[in-house]
Amino acid sequence: MTGQDETDRNRSTIADAFEAWRDGTAPITDAFAPDMTWRIEGHSAASRAYADKTEFIDEVLAPFGRRFSTRDPFRPINIRGVYADGDTVIVLWDGRGTTIDDTIYENSYAWFMRLKDDKVVDGTAFYDSISFNTLWTQVTPAGPLDVR
Repeated sequence: MTGQDETDRNRSTIADAFEAWRDGTAPITDAFAPDMTWRIEGHSAASRAYADKTEFIDEVLAPFGRRFSTRDPFRPINIRGVYADGDTVIVLWDGRGTTIDDTIYENSYAWFMRLKDDKVVDGTAFYDSISFNTLWTQVTPAGPLDVR
């Protein structure tokens, strides 16, 4: 596979995963390798490194998702760009959802991901930590939600 072929394939893999997430046909976690590492940069309540997919889901994604209504869950609403170079893909996107408290949560994200065999093996997220922390501290998660 040439460098351009790898770039195109990885860009397509992640673009497809984000579109499926946006459309509600598949969770973004389908794109994650079981042994991936994920970092949330900055000073949010969730900022740190996560050792694998399960830890990231259990400690961030599931409690995050349980803060949203099932009629308007948090999803990407605007994928501003998907940029790729070899095994690295960057997605700049805006997300939105209605919380279980009937408030709107909106945030903009930049995700930097390294892929291997069509799965994310390393990721880093940047977002507005003030908005995230407000959601995290003011909205109590509902019951179980499987985001796998």
